[in-house]
Amino acid sequence: MTTLTSSGSAADTPGTGDGSAAGDRQPLGDRLRARSRHRRASRPRWETPAFWTLLAATAVLYLYGLGSSGYANSFYSAAAQAGSVSWKAFLFGSLDAGNAITVDKPPAALWPMALSVRLFGLGSWQILVPQALLGVASVGVLYSAVRRRTGPASALLAGALLALTPVAALMFRFNNPDALLCLLMVAALWCVSRAMEDARTTWLVLAGACFGVGFLAKALQAWLILPVAALVYLVCGPTRLRRRIGQLLLGGLTLLVTAGWWVALVELWPASSRPYIGGSQENSFLELTFGYNGFGRLTGDETGSVGRGGGARGPGGGGGMWGQTGPGRLFGDTIGGQIAWLLPAALLLFVAGLVVTRKAARTDALRAAFLLWGGSLLITGLTFSFMSGIFHEYYTVALAPYLAAVVAMGATLLWRERNRLPCAAVLAAAVAGTAGWAFVLLGRATDWLPWLRWAVLVVGIVAACGLLAATVLPRTVGVALAGLGLLAAVAGPVAFTLSTVGTPHTGSIVTAGPAVSRGGPPGMPGGGTGMPGPGQGTGQGQGQGAGPGQGAGQGQGDGQGPGAGQGPPGQAAGNRPGVGNQQGMPRPPGGNAQRPGTPEGAGGRQGPRGGMGGLLNGSEVSAKAEALLRKNAAGHTWAAAAVGSQNAAGYQLATGLPVMAIGGFNGTDPSPTLAQFKTYVEQGRIHYFIAGPRGGPGGGQGTASKITSWVTKNYTKVTAGSTTFYDLTRPK
Repeated sequence: MTTLTSSGSAADTPGTGDGSAAGDRQPLGDRLRARSRHRRASRPRWETPAFWTLLAATAVLYLYGLGSSGYANSFYSAAAQAGSVSWKAFLFGSLDAGNAITVDKPPAALWPMALSVRLFGLGSWQILVPQALLGVASVGVLYSAVRRRTGPASALLAGALLALTPVAALMFRFNNPDALLCLLMVAALWCVSRAMEDARTTWLVLAGACFGVGFLAKALQAWLILPVAALVYLVCGPTRLRRRIGQLLLGGLTLLVTAGWWVALVELWPASSRPYIGGSQENSFLELTFGYNGFGRLTGDETGSVGRGGGARGPGGGGGMWGQTGPGRLFGDTIGGQIAWLLPAALLLFVAGLVVTRKAARTDALRAAFLLWGGSLLITGLTFSFMSGIFHEYYTVALAPYLAAVVAMGATLLWRERNRLPCAAVLAAAVAGTAGWAFVLLGRATDWLPWLRWAVLVVGIVAACGLLAATVLPRTVGVALAGLGLLAAVAGPVAFTLSTVGTPHTGSIVTAGPAVSRGGPPGMPGGGTGMPGPGQGTGQGQGQGAGPGQGAGQGQGDGQGPGAGQGPPGQAAGNRPGVGNQQGMPRPPGGNAQRPGTPEGAGGRQGPRGGMGGLLNGSEVSAKAEALLRKNAAGHTWAAAAVGSQNAAGYQLATGLPVMAIGGFNGTDPSPTLAQFKTYVEQGRIHYFIAGPRGGPGGGQGTASKITSWVTKNYTKVTAGSTTFYDLTRPK
């Protein structure tokens, strides 16, 4: 077992600091067996059962009632379905097996889901179980990383904090790319942390591979913490400077290879024989990477995004429809309840950890760990706080492992130093501050467990006062007070997490926890008007959804684009308990026409056809519409075409047939052109055109609008249930 020296270094790490330990001359098998025996002999008896209990409890938490969310985000579920029947779609991340257009991300996050569907068939569990397993793995890797620095008790705390973070419980039960990205970032920092022990080049190569595959999961977001990892090793690595530079260059080369092979393949593949790169305006993945999905997210200049002038910026570049930017963003209305419960304590403990280890040697492993995890927390948090482009609350899951590691390591370090009054005072301040902040966050969830906020506040203050006297209290009393402090710190996020787990979530924009009051400027994630937020209905008409203990909100749009109206919780309505009438939701195989609803303010935000012309969620598909698409589908590449990826996704998931998404996710991509679409129709490759809002979710201009006008003027209208189709094999 790795133990700590007074400076926090790994005391039993083999090697001389330059990676050339005398023991390394022994056969590799002998070294591994000796280390394994040493670890088993030095571990406390309770550690292994506690570790497996942590993983088992995390698995139960993330798998419980998983199927209630249906296809979750239909956009990615449709791409997984396509990849399960077409290896070309699997490779490129196509939305449909006909390979018309890709999702607006690299494909790596789709691959586990697509393989699961290929092996076990299409269904909610097949889509979501791989995501839950990624969450369990993330907890396990974080445990290992923290254990090597501050011991098993601290590692258990870190793993539990990650598992119980509300936004983590949300995203590890959902099918967005963030689950795989989170695991890969934790694994990358684990590898760098291992390299800090013995300067082995292998660990930096593996870290580079994690960063490279992370890029294939969610593009440049995977490289946010890359400067931190490289700089910490460059400064603190336990070998000579020239070797450190060479190792980092080798790790960088590995990164370029593991990420670049797919980028090169896409860019060199003839555009005429591969799918269009969704989200780009020039059919280029590099444009997508550095534009819409890259620097555009920072500046708000996102060509093709839903917003004025193709961008998302409001007046003055203050974040516009995505909320105000600034240091307070992560503590705001809905975002605070996702991730910020322990954020003030993490910042305080990060500084305290650096102060306590300030006199340690340059290569001190504990201080390097604080710099590694704390630096990653800071750079990611600052980026999220000040980015002016598209920003959703669930992005903050990227902060969860860094925050958990810093809190666990910092609290453990101060607890061990509690006989020093300054350390006890900082620990007490962290507990009291966390309890007070939880009181504020719980107060935003109006009428939801009102007693909890007062219980957390009282218990937190009592524990903090006791910790101040830790130097004179008996050990057993001190441990009891520490337990009370921990209880006060985690009660709020645990309650939000349990609410999240008990609630189905569907759509493109989801949030954890119960509904919260929303103030601040109009837009997202503030309140008022603009794009829909938690507790709001969208579009024209009503959007309803209900889950356990939650009611349905109603909203009325203004009829001129994205509307939003707030509605109070009400009674669940629908065809079975806890399931609301929910439009805009695909029907899973063997299910009934209604999917489990989502309570307003606790997940997906749907209105008619998924809200915003189908931008937010997949389309509801009636049995008659499904039968129409299936009839004579074998003679066509695409059973139908629809404007917007979510509109197309619902029909594809219901039928299992390829459905072309005109204009990509937003309906704003110039694919296919009108000329290309006419050619497909002349060749008989598309059977139906699915009518929807004119121009689709992206508005009434551009390629999608031109195609819609051409079809409605020239082809025969067919009605199936409440859906209007145009038969592209029957000209007027």
